[in-house]
Amino acid sequence: MSDNPARKKQPDRQPAPRTQYESASSSALPLTPSEDRQWATLAHFGGILGCFPSLVIYLIFKDRGPFTAQESKEALNFTLPPTIVAVIANILILVPVISGFFAVIAAAIWVFLTVFSVMAGIAVNRGRPYRYSFNLRLLH
Repeated sequence: MSDNPARKKQPDRQPAPRTQYESASSSALPLTPSEDRQWATLAHFGGILGCFPSLVIYLIFKDRGPFTAQESKEALNFTLPPTIVAVIANILILVPVISGFFAVIAAAIWVFLTVFSVMAGIAVNRGRPYRYSFNLRLLH
């Protein structure tokens, strides 16, 4: 009988114990109706800061809550064009000759977004879908 010396030198390998994270599902749970309304409301209120809050909410929660998906898309479509114009206006503020004009434009855009975002957020918080009357609806 010949014993293999290389085989004797290797220790017995046991499989590593499973951690609690290995058995967790990779798909997120659907939102409850109150969470769905909450995130939809935050997507509209986030319009005060531009299109970024509604974009993040849309990308994270679009598959978890139908109301959040609908309202964050509506908020994103509404806030995207003014945010782009506001960024351009804020860059043009750096030009000394025209800085005053573009400062007024940037402030007006922020007031415009704030007023309509708050109106939409209040309506959505009451559970009613909100449609902006003038919206490009770039995302369908």
